Amino acid sequence: MTQPSQEAIAAEILAQTGACGPGASISPSQVAQALAGGEETAWRPLLTPVRQAALALQAAGAIEILRKGRPVPAAEVRGVIRLRRRAEAAA
Repeated sequence: MTQPSQEAIAAEILAQTGACGPGASISPSQVAQALAGGEETAWRPLLTPVRQAALALQAAGAIEILRKGRPVPAAEVRGVIRLRRRAEAAA
């Protein structure tokens, strides 16, 4: 499997966060698994690129990165995170 481009990863993040509804969040692993196309072991190497794309989308104001249910700045992104569409971006 070839690694998807950052644009493809960002598009998948936006599609999933948009589909899950206002205020709901997704896991980066959900994005990686979707991009891997069902290949059981292929999604894990995609987690770092997914997190990088999420940071870029956060910087652009499109999504929020949550840690323990609260939005966190890029400097505090570590460990288990979730992704949510920003309220202004969803409109």
